[in-house]
Amino acid sequence: MDWTDEDIQKIVDENSLVLFMKGTPNDAQCGFSSRAAQVMQSLGEPFASVNVLSDPRAIPRICEWSDFPTMPQIYVHGELIGGSDIALEMFEDGSLKEMFDAGNN
Repeated sequence: MDWTDEDIQKIVDENSLVLFMKGTPNDAQCGFSSRAAQVMQSLGEPFASVNVLSDPRAIPRICEWSDFPTMPQIYVHGELIGGSDIALEMFEDGSLKEMFDAGNN
């Protein structure tokens, strides 16, 4: 992958839930990515995960593309909701599930 705007947009467009993270859901390489993966798994819906450590160009390009400075980044139906703290809050108050379900209608 070249990490062009088009490459990143395609990932977000083709998946209802996307997690750009350090590592993989089963082998997260930072606490924030681990928490984000747990939230996504708890949601009980299929999601795409992208290991941003697989290529040194990934993090700076994704952060530039999204205008969001940190990893992980979570997208629901193409919309950036933020990182692990925001995702956890949204999961706990039910708004993450509501947002996902609303996008399926």
